[in-house]
Amino acid sequence: MKLGRTAFKESRGEADLFRRRAFAGFFLILIGLVALVGRYVVLQVQRHDEFALRSQQNSIKPRPIPPARGLIYDRNGVLLADNVPAFRLEATPDQVPDMDKMLATIGSVVPLSDEDIETFRKQVKQGRRFDGVPLKLKMTEDEIARFAINQWRFPGVEIVPYLTRRYPLGAHMAHVVGYVSRIDADDVARLDPTRYKGTTHVGRIGIERSYEDLLHGTPGYELVEVNADGRVQQVLETHAPTPGKNLYLSIDVRLQKAAEDAFNGRLGAAVAIDPRNGQVLAFVSVPSFDPNLFVNGISGQDYHSLMTSEDKPLYNRALRGVYPPGSTVKPFVALAGLEYGVRRPGDTVLSTGEFCIPGQSRCYRDDKQGGDGTVNMVRAIELSTNTYFYRLALDLGIDRFSTFLRKFSFGEKTGIDLVGEVPGVLPSREWKATRSKAGWYPGETIISGIGQGYWAVTALQLAHATATIAGKGVPYTPHLLMRTQDGVDAQPLDVPWSSSGPSVITKTANWDVINQGMTAVINGVGTGKGLGIGFPYVIAGKSGTAERFSRTTNAYDTRKSTAYLATRHRALFIAFTPAEDPKIAVAVILEAGAWGAKDSGPIARKLLDQWVVDEGGERPAPPASSALPPPAPAVPPPTQEPADPSELAPADAASTEDTP
Repeated sequence: MKLGRTAFKESRGEADLFRRRAFAGFFLILIGLVALVGRYVVLQVQRHDEFALRSQQNSIKPRPIPPARGLIYDRNGVLLADNVPAFRLEATPDQVPDMDKMLATIGSVVPLSDEDIETFRKQVKQGRRFDGVPLKLKMTEDEIARFAINQWRFPGVEIVPYLTRRYPLGAHMAHVVGYVSRIDADDVARLDPTRYKGTTHVGRIGIERSYEDLLHGTPGYELVEVNADGRVQQVLETHAPTPGKNLYLSIDVRLQKAAEDAFNGRLGAAVAIDPRNGQVLAFVSVPSFDPNLFVNGISGQDYHSLMTSEDKPLYNRALRGVYPPGSTVKPFVALAGLEYGVRRPGDTVLSTGEFCIPGQSRCYRDDKQGGDGTVNMVRAIELSTNTYFYRLALDLGIDRFSTFLRKFSFGEKTGIDLVGEVPGVLPSREWKATRSKAGWYPGETIISGIGQGYWAVTALQLAHATATIAGKGVPYTPHLLMRTQDGVDAQPLDVPWSSSGPSVITKTANWDVINQGMTAVINGVGTGKGLGIGFPYVIAGKSGTAERFSRTTNAYDTRKSTAYLATRHRALFIAFTPAEDPKIAVAVILEAGAWGAKDSGPIARKLLDQWVVDEGGERPAPPASSALPPPAPAVPPPTQEPADPSELAPADAASTEDTP
């Protein structure tokens, strides 16, 4: 048997190895402890303030404070747009555990329409989840009380106070002031998210839209402490918002109401302008609507009613409605003849009842059977003699005709501080070339001379042109904003407006002739005879009766009833006063009126009567209705273009430019 080697235990070596390992382990533990203590020192001492603030921020959040929207007044301080306190139901999406369940159950506490829920869902998708989204606006006291009792059931939903827009005069100023409504997806894309943080409404039409930047203001914010459920416990810090500017408009509410009452429900528009500065004194579109319906979301029934109404109350007839001006353009055509030297005041034309271009089988008749005999310029304006203006328009030619009348903003926007203005149509060779290859015919020039054919003007354009001629040719851009104010206690500041160009009239004598003719319309034997009776100042004016349908016969039929003629005519009237130093210019358009002077003239007169009262005078006695004989309408030819263009050869060398 072989014996193995016996191993001896080395106790001293093992002890040394253990000590070395124990020391290494202790050293590592010591390093870890030092590192841990060092980290604690950094967190608890060096960065104490930072982490303490972070801890507080878990329960403190900023909440935007939307600015109060600026107020809107008329020129005399009558309130047109106000802010009134209200309460809304608001939900913060990231604090609502189950949005669908909340929407399904909250209706039993606070009634919600399908439109409310649909609008809410859209705004949730558009906004950020930590921003509050309105669920129901303008809650009643009963709704507020019911929700307050049941609020514990709906975490993330709360009642929030806010200011809502109110229009005290309702429909009286709707087309001027406009309205605000809730911000939608398109608004979110175009609006500054920082400036509109917390804001729920934005201007839609009228002054509310045109001066949105001035009216809105700058938002503020407050730091609030909230509990675990997100409910506000206390307000820690507040930074007040800057409210929007208050606006004073040039509109006179008394004048506005007088004009609206004068329409007596008939469809149309009226605009009054101060020719000395371009301030719009009245801006009427009939019918109108209640802008308060739109502020917190119009109901489907109300909106359908407005959209389907035959009278189209949402349509701004003063700004967007276009109509043939009829004989109201004759003073401007006469002025063009004087300015170009085509006519002298004493030049006469024999009016026999019709005007014929040599070689053309069809003639253009006058508005009076047999004509007015020999008339000069003043007499032609007074009697509204078509024959005179047929001849004058042909002698001017369409190029000079359109060039001069464009100086009065016909065929283009006036530049008023309202969104949505349309340019209308000024007959011209260029305008037709964009729509037809047929060229321009002399017959089209002729009918343009009496405000028919391709003509299309708005009540605003007509009033602006009248104000320009009343101001001796100096044009001012029509405007509604007159003053701004930084707060109810601040002094309102005038907004400067200057003329938009030099006078379009080169000789004062030319203006005197036109003024004399327009004065004779009212105070002579013209179409507006009798309208100036009882008025303290001399009125200058011109009527216009534009046909809506072409005639089919040359026969004069005076047996038609007024009601029948009203369905076929547009009735227009322009005026300014005092004639020697005009301070107000007016344009009135009735969509259905038998005669310009008889139907639209009295509306203009009532507006001027109110202006006298507003200026501190006594109300003038109204003229007797018997003093207003009905004039005949300006009748266009049966068609604008004949089948055979050769029939429209120029009458003489003066009209050769009308040849296509």
